[in-house]
Parts: sequence; structure tokens; C-alpha cells
Amino acid sequence: MNEKGAAVLFDLDGTLVDSAPDLAGAGNEMRVARNLAPLPYEAFRPMVGSGARGMVAIALQTAPGDPDYDAMRIEFLDRYEARMTRETRLFPEVPPLLDTLAQAGVRCGIVTNKAARFAEPLVERLGLGRYALELVCGDTTPHAKPHPAPLLEAARRLGAEPRVCRYVGDDLRDVQAGRAAGMGTVIAAWGYLGNGDAIESWGADHIIRSPLELLNLPQLA
Repeated sequence: MNEKGAAVLFDLDGTLVDSAPDLAGAGNEMRVARNLAPLPYEAFRPMVGSGARGMVAIALQTAPGDPDYDAMRIEFLDRYEARMTRETRLFPEVPPLLDTLAQAGVRCGIVTNKAARFAEPLVERLGLGRYALELVCGDTTPHAKPHPAPLLEAARRLGAEPRVCRYVGDDLRDVQAGRAAGMGTVIAAWGYLGNGDAIESWGADHIIRSPLELLNLPQLA
């Protein structure tokens, strides 16, 4: 690292972890339970960043405010929890990236909107626990992303000044949170990205197409 005390924070789903197959699977389980045909995986993948709300919207065209939404959201989360590591894996370049950062003495953390109920066991079951990453979940602070509070909490735990932190994520809210926290922002273009504006319009400092490209950025040289 060129800057003393620098740190790297990562989003979880779509950045370190390819969780879309199990999230889509839970959505399709809900459809099958209602005698509806499963939807193609591609219908779910872009909306993973929206969490249960996005998955329920794709699976059953139900949104917050609809009479059945709360019950469907609970059902989705229960189904997801039961299968959340059945098909979920780390993106292939993530272990060598984290190994390289650890060897270089770069402090790292995870900041996710996923609740601790899901994020903590997922991190352990996928082997991320061995990196001793600081984990800030969606219910760790009073606010979730795009509010900067979770990112600032992660920086505090790492003992890093926000100005020398970089936040890597695959959603517009990640860029918004990183900028609000005064951190450098990096878009993980292999992630889910949503169905909104082109990622070039999000205002991030960098866009990378694979995890190991992070090592080529100036501040990680």
C-alpha cells in the first residue's frame, strides 16, 4: 500500500460471494410451492443487491405495502436460510486476492446489508473466517447502506482513517455509501449491478472487471 494505514472494505454478495444461485433458488421454491413454474436464474441475478425485497418482487410480483408482502418476505428468508450455502461459492479470484492483501499487511473488512443472522454463518461456512475480516452487517449499526455509518464503523474497528480506505462493491448504494464516508470507491463489475443506470454513471473512482484487478490500482501498488 502506498498510504500508511490503508484498508480495504468489501461488500459481500456479488463482490466476494456468488450467492445468487441460492437466493434465486429460494425464490423459485416459493413459486413451486404455489404451483408456478420456476423462473430462469437470469431473471433473479441482477436484483440480488435488493435482497429479499428484490427476490420476492421477481418471484411473486409482490412489493412492500402489498397485503401479503410481509408474510412472503419472512417465508423467503426462512427458505433462503435453509439453503444458503447449497450453491453459493466465493468468486474464484477472491481467495488469492485476500491472501495477497493479508501477506502485504493490508487490513480488510466486509460491510454488507445482509443481516448478521445470515452473514455470520455464511462467512464462516465459505472459509472467509480464516482471514479474520472485520464484519459489519446490515443490523450492526442503526443505518444500512447507502448510509455511511456501517462503513465508518468498519473503519473504526480496523483503526483506519476513512480517507485511506477503499470500498469495493457491486451496487450503486455501495458507491453512495463509500463517497458519503469519504472513502475511495471501486465497482466490482463481475457482480450483480442491478437494472438501473450504467455503472459508468455511478461516480466511482475505479471500475474493475475481476477481483485481482484490485491489486493493480495505484493505491494498492
